[in-house]
Order: sequence, then C-alpha cells, then structure tokens
Amino acid sequence: MTVQAQTHTFQADTKRLLHLMVHSLYTDKEIFLRELISNASDALDKMRIEALRQPPLLKDGETLEIRIDTDPQARTLSIRDNGIGMTRDELVSHIGTIAKSGTRELMQRLKENSEGHSASELIGQFGVGFYSAFMVASKVTITTRRAGEDTATRWESAGEGEYTLEDTHRDAYGTTVTLDLLPIDSEGGIEDFTDQWVLSRIVKRYSDFVTFPIILKVEREEVEKDEQGQPIPDGKKTTVVEDKTLNSMKPIWTRSDVTDEEYAEFYKHISHDWADPMKTMRFRAEGRIEYQTLLFIPSQAQGNLNYHGSEFGLQLYVRRVMIMERCEELLPRYLRFVKGIVDSADLPLNISRQRLQEDRYINQIRKWITRKTLDTLGDIQRDDAEQYLKFWEPFGSVLKEGVADADYKDKILGLLLFASSHDPANLTTLEAYVQRMKSDQKEIFYITGESRNVVEHSPHLEAFKAKDYEVLYLVAPVDEFLVQYVFEFQGKRLKSVGKGAVDLGDENEQKAAADKLQTLQEQFKGVFEFLKEKLDDHIKEVRLSNRLTSSPVCLVGAENDYSPQLARLLQKGDLPKQKRIMELNPDHTIVTKLKERFEKDPTDTLLSEYAELLLGYGLLAEGSPIPNPVRYNQVLANLMTRTL
Repeated sequence: MTVQAQTHTFQADTKRLLHLMVHSLYTDKEIFLRELISNASDALDKMRIEALRQPPLLKDGETLEIRIDTDPQARTLSIRDNGIGMTRDELVSHIGTIAKSGTRELMQRLKENSEGHSASELIGQFGVGFYSAFMVASKVTITTRRAGEDTATRWESAGEGEYTLEDTHRDAYGTTVTLDLLPIDSEGGIEDFTDQWVLSRIVKRYSDFVTFPIILKVEREEVEKDEQGQPIPDGKKTTVVEDKTLNSMKPIWTRSDVTDEEYAEFYKHISHDWADPMKTMRFRAEGRIEYQTLLFIPSQAQGNLNYHGSEFGLQLYVRRVMIMERCEELLPRYLRFVKGIVDSADLPLNISRQRLQEDRYINQIRKWITRKTLDTLGDIQRDDAEQYLKFWEPFGSVLKEGVADADYKDKILGLLLFASSHDPANLTTLEAYVQRMKSDQKEIFYITGESRNVVEHSPHLEAFKAKDYEVLYLVAPVDEFLVQYVFEFQGKRLKSVGKGAVDLGDENEQKAAADKLQTLQEQFKGVFEFLKEKLDDHIKEVRLSNRLTSSPVCLVGAENDYSPQLARLLQKGDLPKQKRIMELNPDHTIVTKLKERFEKDPTDTLLSEYAELLLGYGLLAEGSPIPNPVRYNQVLANLMTRTL
C-alpha cells in the first residue's frame, strides 16, 4: 500500500541545531562531502557484511561503489551508493530526528565555540555530520531503498523546520543524497561543488582510503585523429564521458608511505570523530598467525563511554575485506576507547560471532593488542607526562576497570593516577606514593567519597594530617569497584582510613595511644551502652577513636564492610542495611561534657537528642545523607531555643 506524502516538523532541538550549523560555520564547508561519503561507505560495509549472511542480497558480479553525479546547469550534486539502504522507519530515526542527549550541549558549544574547538570538530564529535549538507545546499533530498525491500522512501527538507516523507521508486537498493547547491560564494567557503577538479581534490584529501571506489563521471574533449592515431589539425572535436575513480582504495594499513595527516583522516573516517587522535599505533604480526593492526587512542571521549554497556570494538577485516564493524572480542572492555582495524589472513570471510568467541587466533590477537596498547600508554606516561594527563582525564576511569583483569593487573596498576593529600595540584602514581611513604609506614592509606572537596575535609583524616601521612583520594565512582580488586601494591597493603582500627606512628607511639584508649574505654562504658541503645537502628558499636584530633565524632566501618557510598548504591536493591561503628574523640569538649551529663543523670531526656545530633554530625561530615532530616532539624531547633 502506497503512503501519501507526509509533512513532519523537526524537533525543536533539531531546528535550532540546523540554524546554528548553517550560520555558525564560516570555513571548511567542504567537510559535508566527506561526511556524506563516510555515510555511504558505512552503508556499503553493512551491505557486504549482510551479504555474507544472506548471499542472495548481492547480485553476482555486482560491485559495491559510491557514485558522485553532478549537474552544473541545475547546480545539483548527488552521492549515490548501492549499500544496505534504509526503511521508512530507519530514515525517520536516523535523519528526521536527532535522538542524542548531547544535542543541547552541542548547540551551546557551537554558540560559545569553547575549548578551542572548531565548529567542524564539534559536529563530528556529536555525530550529526549529515546535517552539514545544509551548509552548502538550499534543499537536501534522500531517496533510499532497504536491501530485501520493494518500496523506496523519499525524504526532503530545506532545513527550515520541516521535512516531507513519501513512498517512491528506486530501481535498486541503496541510497541517493541529492543537494540543491547554494550559489558559489568563495568568501563564504562555498566553492563550485559540481566542478570535477574541486570534487577530486576534496575526495583525495579526506576519503582516499575508503575501500570502495568513489566514481565521478567526467567529460573530456577528443580531437579527431588520423590513421596513425595522431590529432588532425582543426579536426572535429567530440565530448567523451567516462568514469573516473577518485580514490586509490589501497588500505592505509598496507602502505609504507603514510603521513600523519593521512592517519588522522583515516581515524576520523572510522571513528566519526573530527579531532585528531592522540596516538597512532601500527603493528604487524607474522609467524603462525599473520595480522596487521592500525589502532588509535583518541584525544577526546566519544559517546557515553562511562556506560559499561556501551558498544565498542575494532573493525575486523579478513584479507582486506571488512566482515565486522564492531568486533568486541578483539578488545577488553576497559580499552573500549581504542579505535582502529585488525586485518587477518587466517580467518574465514563468513566467521560467526560464536566462532569468534571461541577462536584461539582471536584470543591471541586480543592479548597482543592489549599488551601493545598498555605498553604504549606506559611509554607516554614515562616520556610525556603532560600528554598522559590529557589522556587520563577522559579515559582514566575506564582504564581503572582493568584491575579486574588478572593477566594485566600489575601493568594497569602502574598506569593509574590518583589525587592525594600530598599535592593538591597534581595526581600521583602508586609507585610514587610508595617512594614517599614514611619509614615506619606499612600500608597505603586511602579514602573513598563522592568528591575531593568532601573527602579532604573528612574527620577521618585528622590524625593522618597531624602526623603528615599521605592519603589517596578515591573519588571516582569506579574507585569503589577498584578497591574490591586491589589489596596491595609492591608488598604494601591498601588500607581505608574509614575502616577498622588505625595505628599510626612508630611502635612506641602506637603503644602509648592504645594504652590511653584502654584506660579511657572503661570510663566511657556507660555512655557507649546508652548511645548504642538509642542509635541501634544505625550503629552496631561505639568506641573511642585515635583518628580524631578536632572533631567530636566520626562513623567508620569494619574491615570488610562496604564504604558508605557503595553501601548506598547496593541498598537500592534488597540487601540488608549496613550498620556503622561510631567513634568518639575522648579529648573533645562535646564528648567529655556528654559523659559528665550522663554520669550526673542517665535519665536526662536531652541525652537522646544529643545522641541524634552526634549521629547527624558524623553523617554530614563524611558526606552521607541524614536518615530523618525533619527530625534532625527539630532536634537542632530545640537545642538552639534552649541555649539562645
């Protein structure tokens, strides 16, 4: 059944984005062609992969290709492919809307052009490159037919708020994007995009490495020739139309004469990122198994990288033919930021996903890539600390997930960076921390929390600051996961300052502190029992502290307890609530006065309110929520009323 033409309105965000793109980009308008060719190349890759599963989709002898057609008189430019094509629903999903959470951020960045990015970089970063066509066109038309479908769909828009959809006819599957070009404006960056020399230059610059032929029909004049094949003076001239392939199609990873600029363009092509990569890695393995890799470490994060379920993987080629666009089996998940290709001569073209998971060659390649990537990061860390910090900012949290990989745990630990109390302005490695440890120090101290501002003011650190012990600040969400797998480094045990007992100083200092607490413990026995009874829903033990110097109270956990942050996360499920240990500072006025008041009258009704205030103090000091804020405010107000 034929569906009549329908007019649709762009999303509000899409309308604003189109306006900004058309009016904010003043240079490099030629990038539109690269983006449209890249989309066509993706469609051809999908078609080739799908044809491996369903051979009848691809006709015998058919060549997958991209064709560029021009009409200088009508000022139109078309990019045509015989790739996988799109259904009507797919066309609406991919083109008619921008279903990306980052759209508003992109618009803001386009307005401000912040962080020194060019506008073209921002377009690629946020994955809306198709819309760059409206920089050079007054109208864009897409005609597409999905492989295996009979009906084609036509999409048309002038980029002014609406687009139309209608069923149409297309002789074969694939997609054609036709641009009604704007007038030539050299100062505004709009060249004659129907000119073969302009198009040849743009394709050579951006898309020479595309593995499918990019074909342009060109015209040339031929002069009539004599029997010897020599031109006849004043002979008749005829116009000959022929196909010209604009790109070399030679895989970049097989060439030895590749420039840094060509590597950067290839990276942008496969990653849809407009920023240059931070590092290019090219390796070749020969022997029992042969393969080549061309890998890139990006200079910025793309997409929802910190979402553990996000898609990732390298492009897998077999004898220069792509068989999988995202092969997750080639990378551990904690290296999901790495982009690139692997080309193997030892795998079948129709290898299945299940076979990949079981294939020993793939497992060997994965280990080899992992080791090479980690070695490269180690080299950067050693030779260029500034560049490594630029890598760490977007990708450090992802790399930390690798501590669960037993094969590479030690190598990854050496790459990790942490904030610490030693130097507020700089990060530190575990090795540097160990080198700075005091002679009597046997443990690596750390504290977890929601932010650096919270943890560096935590009462748990008071004794450590007083004795000048360095403490690592683990404030990334992944750090809660990290400490479940990392128990020691270079023979030094990792110790949370918020769990268990704390022993600081040399043996004499530790003995003196223990003797003092032992002496006072019996004196506070009644207060402890009272507080334990009143706060039984939240506290499992009350004791004196040797980690407090200026605060009256803190809450700690047993050695094997979860941290407060991890406990809150886990308690979103059905796990039982975890009680804490309350530690009191025996030298603080609040604690000594509380003890005196209790000894004077254990039935004093105000003692219960003081107990609630102590609990709230301890929770707020560590950045944890108060279980009953309304009740806490009432108790606090009552106290202020009595004392003012």
